[in-house]
Amino acid sequence: MSNSSSSISQFLLLAFADTRELQLFHFCLFLGIYLAALLGNGLIIITTACDHCLHTPMYFFLLNLSLLDLGCISTTVPKSMANSLRDTRAISYSGCVAQHFFFVFLIITEYFVLTVMAYDRYVAICHPLHYGTLLGSRAFVHMAAAAWASGFLCSVLYTANTFSLPLCQGNAFDQFFCEIPQVLKLSCLVSYLRVTGVIVVSDSLAFGSFVFIVVSYVQIFRAVLKIRSQQGRHKASSTCLPHLAVVSLFVSTGIFTYPKPPSISSLFLDQVVSFLYSVVPPAVNPLIYSMRNQELKDAVWKLITGYLSSNKLHISKPI
Repeated sequence: MSNSSSSISQFLLLAFADTRELQLFHFCLFLGIYLAALLGNGLIIITTACDHCLHTPMYFFLLNLSLLDLGCISTTVPKSMANSLRDTRAISYSGCVAQHFFFVFLIITEYFVLTVMAYDRYVAICHPLHYGTLLGSRAFVHMAAAAWASGFLCSVLYTANTFSLPLCQGNAFDQFFCEIPQVLKLSCLVSYLRVTGVIVVSDSLAFGSFVFIVVSYVQIFRAVLKIRSQQGRHKASSTCLPHLAVVSLFVSTGIFTYPKPPSISSLFLDQVVSFLYSVVPPAVNPLIYSMRNQELKDAVWKLITGYLSSNKLHISKPI
């Protein structure tokens, strides 16, 4: 094989199992998680879109988060399932570029949306009288649009710089999908410096967003502690704690994935961490958000019962 990436027509993804039985088990496991993510996020999307009581900035951002979660898991899991079913490891060069682009685009956008959601909770709890002014109908839409546009721009820069590097270390990944660290491992050491600028800029933005989220929640917790009524504290925490749990899961797995030093890197650890940050969050985020949010649970239940009732009436109607 040539030392240039132009001669590579495909990459080899990491296989979770070698035996046929374990490959089928991996397929069934990922299928179950994927269907759970489709169901949970799909219910949130349909509910927030159909229920006029949920047409608020908080639920608008939650709808965006569910769309991003669906996109993330749909970018990586179906290909891994198909490879297990067909007993292959291959992904085409163009398929790897597309998977890399969409995964980075959706992950970065999700991080920015989570940052905007922290600002939404900060304004709602610390400055409730100014909530309508600071997060009017145009303001929160513009914030979401800025998050999507920023994610798209970062992904274009990442993908263009990453796949323009000459590859000198073969075409086999130690990962079940195409991601930045795996492509960089195959690149020439000298050429790796070309993508350093993009990494520094994006890491600076990520760190700035993280600091913003931390500062926002420090202010939120201070405001919650000043609330005298138990009902008021419960209502405030029920909208903040799920978001904080999602952010903690997202940031912690991301920290262990990308800035991890080679000295503590291992194949098993890389697999576990990549599974945690790319597969688990899209499936469990709907549960986290609905667990303490009675308004969302009531809206979902209303949607399901309304659908079942309409079907029952349709079936019982005489022909």
